Amino acid sequence: MRVDWRASLAVVGTVVQYLSVTLLLPLVVAVLYGEDVVTFLLTGVVTVVVGTALTRLDPDPELGNREGFLVVAATWLGVSLVGTVPYLLAAHGVPGVVAPTSPGSALADPVDALFESMSGFTTTGATVMADISFDTHSRAIMIWRQLTQWLGGMGIVVLALAILPELSVGGAQLMDAEAPGVGIEKLTPRIAETARALWIVYLGFTVAEILLLYGLGVVEMAPNMTAYNAVAHGLTTLPTGGFSPEADSIAAFSAAVQWVVIPFMVVAGTNFALFWHLLSGDVRRLLRDAEFRGYLGIMGALTALLAGLLFTGAAPVLDLGGATRGVPANAVRQATFQVVSIVTTTGYATSDFAQWNAAGQFLLLFAMFVGGSGGSTGGAVKIVRWLVILKLVKRELFTTVHPDAIQPVRLGGTVIDERALQGIAGFTLAYLVIFFVATVVVIVDAGRVDAVVTIPEAAGGVAATLGNVGPAFGDLGPFGSYGGLPATTKLLMVFLMWIGRLEIIPVLVLLTDAYWRS
Repeated sequence: MRVDWRASLAVVGTVVQYLSVTLLLPLVVAVLYGEDVVTFLLTGVVTVVVGTALTRLDPDPELGNREGFLVVAATWLGVSLVGTVPYLLAAHGVPGVVAPTSPGSALADPVDALFESMSGFTTTGATVMADISFDTHSRAIMIWRQLTQWLGGMGIVVLALAILPELSVGGAQLMDAEAPGVGIEKLTPRIAETARALWIVYLGFTVAEILLLYGLGVVEMAPNMTAYNAVAHGLTTLPTGGFSPEADSIAAFSAAVQWVVIPFMVVAGTNFALFWHLLSGDVRRLLRDAEFRGYLGIMGALTALLAGLLFTGAAPVLDLGGATRGVPANAVRQATFQVVSIVTTTGYATSDFAQWNAAGQFLLLFAMFVGGSGGSTGGAVKIVRWLVILKLVKRELFTTVHPDAIQPVRLGGTVIDERALQGIAGFTLAYLVIFFVATVVVIVDAGRVDAVVTIPEAAGGVAATLGNVGPAFGDLGPFGSYGGLPATTKLLMVFLMWIGRLEIIPVLVLLTDAYWRS
């Protein structure tokens, strides 16, 4: 049976239509500050028109397993393309309708606008904007940039399942396609109710962080933490996004803000289903979870290592986040923040780690491959897969000595079937192969246009975009920009962010002949 692409695109159209509702937040901000009102009104019109045109391809779409992959991949690409509209309208305007409001914007180029939009929706946090300020971009444009990450955090398709009853028929296939391999635990009998439960937990933590951050501003523990900044950072912490309207990211705020953000990043990298069980009174479920214990353990170990490196001089003496050499409190704070930020793939920064020594940078590069938990908003390979890979290696060593032994792989007392083991091993291998190949391509592409991209920059940039981490090293560091890369490299990284957010398989399967043939 061939793939019904018309039905798939019709479902994508429904999602795009409802994306117009989310434009109300930046529109309200635009009205409050008197800037870019027409930009977001026109964006709303474009979104509705495009979505409606797609829905007419099939008024009554029916989805199967194959269509699920196409819907998910096309939805993420589609919303990212639509997400470029406000950036391009603000940069260029519409002759005879509205003048450009950000004529000097780095997002005036369509490739750059797509890069920023894809980075937002996939919660990567990499940016092409060298000048992050309200002098260049309106508050409405900046809050849209933040909002794209919040929408992408728990998943565009999971959100659609939660609010659109017409998608509930093929909901299981869609949810599995959006989070392949690690899956999303079915918390309730109906898949739409599960999606709704996850988004309720997600929204609750977001509101809690916003209130705490704003409270710090009110009691003058963070004087520059305005209501706008509190909302902006609340929208990008829980999705492990990392965008900030401040050029200095979280380093722009007090240590109190940094300590408040850390636990919310930890929450964002945790399987959200565990919090549902916790709220249901099952505390032991959280404490018994093997992945959660491994998640906390590896972050604790990496934090201790990095704190030691910073204390002994891994960072410059005049670091933006405060001197760490010989200052235990600063070393522990910055080590904790940066490890949690990178492992969870949030991408916030309190220090310019692009200036750290090789040991500190290598530790963070390693952390980029760890990732959060399955069922979290984090990216990269994810803890659960690494735990299973380690158990597979252990089994291989055991069966080498005892070739006749049958030893199942268990995680948390549950036996993992061989098909799932093959899938995890295949994903991890594909991830590493793509990383190495893409790193070579970035270096070769830079040489093609006589650009200077070092090996650490190339490797870090690929790891940061494929793993949806954001900042890398060198010019691509936390206070740098991807804007200086060749357009072809940016498009490659757009592709990496796209497949990384969907965990590779749902996109790559579309490139096979077997998918399209009956």
